[in-house]
Amino acid sequence: MTKRNKIMYWVATLWLALGMTSTGIVQLMHLEEETTMMQHLGYPLYFLTLIGIWKLLGVVAVLMPRLPILKEWAYAGFFFTMTGALFSHAMVGDEGISYFGPGLLLGLTLISWYFRPSDRKTQSHPI
Repeated sequence: MTKRNKIMYWVATLWLALGMTSTGIVQLMHLEEETTMMQHLGYPLYFLTLIGIWKLLGVVAVLMPRLPILKEWAYAGFFFTMTGALFSHAMVGDEGISYFGPGLLLGLTLISWYFRPSDRKTQSHPI
């Protein structure tokens, strides 16, 4: 892995971890802004707890050394959560600013996943 790729990985991963941790905590706290948004999007409020827990567990999985299969699941969870958020905002006709947070976290997810070191990847085995 080149030095540039390592820097790209760690910058994206640390920003991703910060973003997922902060939004996960806010969702677990059921702050008024979050509950209002969930109701606006048409989701039950218990989704805030579920998504908040998943985000925090995903951050732990992505930052921990080894366990590449668990990391793949965490990245997939981040991907599905953020694409789901983007799609949800589109379906209710939200303005462009609503796409910034989920779009940024989706981009960081993809960059972190793409540039992850080989010891954080699953190894393919020929059949």
